[in-house]
Amino acid sequence: MEADELEELRRRRLRELQSQRQQEIEELQRQHEIQQQIEARKQAILRQILEPEAKERLGRIKLAHPEVAEGVENQLIMLAQSGRLKQKINDNMLVEILKKVMPKKREPRIIRK
Repeated sequence: MEADELEELRRRRLRELQSQRQQEIEELQRQHEIQQQIEARKQAILRQILEPEAKERLGRIKLAHPEVAEGVENQLIMLAQSGRLKQKINDNMLVEILKKVMPKKREPRIIRK
C-alpha cells in the first residue's frame, strides 16, 4: 500500500511541475508578444520622425553599438512624443547627435622601453 501512495505522490508532483512549467511558458510567450508590440510601436514612431537615410544609419549603428542606438532611439521618441521635434531628423542631424553620444575612441599608445 505504501508503494501505491508513493506512486500517487510522484504522479501528483509531476502534474504540478508540468502545470507550473506550462504557466511559465505561457508567461514567457506573453512577455515576448508585449516586447514585439513595443518594438513595432518604436519602429513606427521612428519611421515618422527619421528620414530614410537617417533610419538606415541608425540601423547600422544598432548593429555595431546596440546600447548607443537604443539610447538615441529612446531619446528621439521621447522628444517626438513631447512635441519638441518640429521636423524630421535627417542624416546630418543624426550624425551630429551621434557624435555627442558615441563613446570617444581611444588612441593606441605604444610605449617603447
